[in-house]
Amino acid sequence: MTAAARLLPAPARVVDGDGEFALTHGTRLEADAGAEHPAAWLRSVLTASTGLGLPDAVAGAPAESAGSIRLAIDPELAAEAYRVSVTIEGVRIVGGSASGVHHGSQAFLQLLPADVYRRAFVPGVRWAAPACEIEDAPQYGWRGVMLDVARHFLPKHDVLRFVDLMAMHRLNVLQLHLTDDQGWRIQIDRYPRLTEVGAWRRESQVGYGKDAPGDGRPHGGYYTKDDLREIVAFAALRGITVVPEIEMPGHVQAAIAAYPELGVTGEALDVGTRWGIIPHVLNVEESTLRFFRDVLDEVLDIFPSPYIGVGGDECVKDQWRTDARTQERMRELGIGDEDQLQSWFIRQLDDHLTARGRRLFGWDEILEGGLAPGAVVASWRGETGALAAARAGHDVVLCPDHTMYLNYRQSERADEPIPLVVVITVEDVYRFDPVPAGLDEAERAHVLGGQANLWTEYMDSPRTLDYFAFPRLCALAEALWSSGPRDFCEFSGRLDAHRARLDAVGVEYRRASGPLPWQTRPGIPGRVDTREQRAAEVAALVSNIEG
Repeated sequence: MTAAARLLPAPARVVDGDGEFALTHGTRLEADAGAEHPAAWLRSVLTASTGLGLPDAVAGAPAESAGSIRLAIDPELAAEAYRVSVTIEGVRIVGGSASGVHHGSQAFLQLLPADVYRRAFVPGVRWAAPACEIEDAPQYGWRGVMLDVARHFLPKHDVLRFVDLMAMHRLNVLQLHLTDDQGWRIQIDRYPRLTEVGAWRRESQVGYGKDAPGDGRPHGGYYTKDDLREIVAFAALRGITVVPEIEMPGHVQAAIAAYPELGVTGEALDVGTRWGIIPHVLNVEESTLRFFRDVLDEVLDIFPSPYIGVGGDECVKDQWRTDARTQERMRELGIGDEDQLQSWFIRQLDDHLTARGRRLFGWDEILEGGLAPGAVVASWRGETGALAAARAGHDVVLCPDHTMYLNYRQSERADEPIPLVVVITVEDVYRFDPVPAGLDEAERAHVLGGQANLWTEYMDSPRTLDYFAFPRLCALAEALWSSGPRDFCEFSGRLDAHRARLDAVGVEYRRASGPLPWQTRPGIPGRVDTREQRAAEVAALVSNIEG
């Protein structure tokens, strides 16, 4: 097998050489200044499966000696770019930064037998990589995944595992959806009831629809600040930025359950137990804005990300329309309608984040009523939001639901678990292009990249998350990293080889033949749409945005 046939995502340039490099008990793993962390990570992976010690350079050895694996930084390269050189005498992995070196190390691992990903010694394997030269760099700087840990909580060790899987595929942004109607998952010291009350619900809806039953089983959990700092540091060592998301002014029932004074009506609520769009929203008093500025200040102290998510999606404005105090507040502010009121609310948060040196990141509903000056838009309802934002000079991340919502069903089969909306296959994801047609060169420069979204209403375990995420995330990695012509048949051959790596890691991915018996959810209803039905629905949703 050629080196190119082993690599996923496909590299920009790969040249096969003669022979191979075999790891032995004499092999050393050495790092130049700046590459120590990727080297420590690579050593931990290699020593576990190969049983080899891979010591550092010994005293008196030449700077780059035969039989070594050497990692180094080359500041002439772009930050995420890398080069890998494999000869019979040794391996050299060079990156423009520690992230680039990590990407190169991931590529080197793919040149070895798939059992290298196992976490204990594997006997009887020849650990050899084919001689080759690889040069590579990503096409897009934002290669992301949104992980919803609010609907179903994912324990910290499972989040760390997911981060490792992202790094394996050179994905570099993890958006953590930390709060929603059904749960608040982040410790906030100033407002402890957010987790004392908001992190737990009495039951969860099972299946789609207003008549779907509850399971009668309490569900909850949250991350301490130390947990989140650990996740952030763990991800950073793998070249991944963690973008936190705190939903507002809609999707806030868990917060209102903890602090009823945040709501419009003052009504005492339970944490949400039903899926879908919930009518409860925040009031727009200065005290509520102060509350969420306080929350964001504690979030900023945990997350160094330049981007901070504030949601802004699916804010049902009926309570604002019918509430006398909200209407009075609008008159005080000189605001003409409820779309403009949401825009005003988001602008207050944008001002606060800008003053702290950060950028607001929100779903494309934040375009309704006017966009906050520094905001970055996640365009999920087709490409309309992306077009509008880019043409107005704002940065955008594409995540259209008809291609990037990986909670949607994967085939027309009746046994897909709780089938939702439209079919999104591996090939659909592979063909994703985050740059909409119709943008000029200057406008295209505002497209940061793309991301897949994993909403977890119907993913109640890490095993189920695996099923929906993989191998579609493998295809996303290729779509956002690699440039040039695309050939799905050629990609499929590399994906077949890659499945052996997923098996070694222990990923319970969806087989090409369909779900395994224990991956189905017999008798639990979903919601099935045609693409035409969904397109018409989305067109109506974005009718108040000028693309």
